[in-house]
Parts: sequence; structure tokens; C-alpha cells
Amino acid sequence: VQLQASGGGLVQAGNSLRLSCAASGRGFSNNVMGWFRQAPGKGREFVAAISGNGGVTRYADSVKGRFTISRDNALNTMYLQMNSLKPEDTAVYYCAARAATITVVTDSRYQYRYWGQGTLVTVSS
Repeated sequence: VQLQASGGGLVQAGNSLRLSCAASGRGFSNNVMGWFRQAPGKGREFVAAISGNGGVTRYADSVKGRFTISRDNALNTMYLQMNSLKPEDTAVYYCAARAATITVVTDSRYQYRYWGQGTLVTVSS
């Protein structure tokens, strides 16, 4: 599975942005997918994850109620809708996928096998 994240940019606080993660390879709908982010000088942290059929989602407390993860398996694409953005959301955002045989929606970055290259989101105050 190869992943490519896009949609990052510079936005003002309070505004919205939608990230996309395009996947290539077979069996996309079998993979648990997730978004992680890494701010300057900090470790990579969990943002959100979604099951293969989209029926189960999980969010970090810091984004709950503001961000929405979704996927379109027909397009092999996952999304992250980010609303009410805050300066502390500034980071490089990465999409990731678990191995196809694993169905648990986890927040541990060590459980994700495949990673995209990241897209930068900058939120100005």
C-alpha cells in the first residue's frame, strides 16, 4: 500500500481545511487507516482513525468535536475534515494504514505499517 497525503496549507484560526490521503494498491477497504501529526520539536501523535468499512472511528481528545475522519473506498481515499482550527493544530499531518489482516482501530503509531509523506498544516492566530 502506498499513501499520499495532500490538502495542507496556511489558514487562519477558526477556519477549516480538508486533508486527503490517496492509497494505491489492492484491498484498500481492508485496511484500518489513521491520521497522525507532528508539530515542530514534538513527537508524532495520534489524531484519528477509521475502520475498513468506515463504521468505527476514533479521535484524540484534542480534536474530538472539531475533526471528522471519513473514507471513500470506491476512490481509495481517506479524508480528515478539520474545523475550528487552532494554532496548536499546526503540524505535519501523516496518513497511515495498518496491515490488511488487522481490524482493530488503534491510536498507537507503532501499529501502523504504511505511511504517507505528510502534508503541512499551519494555523495562524
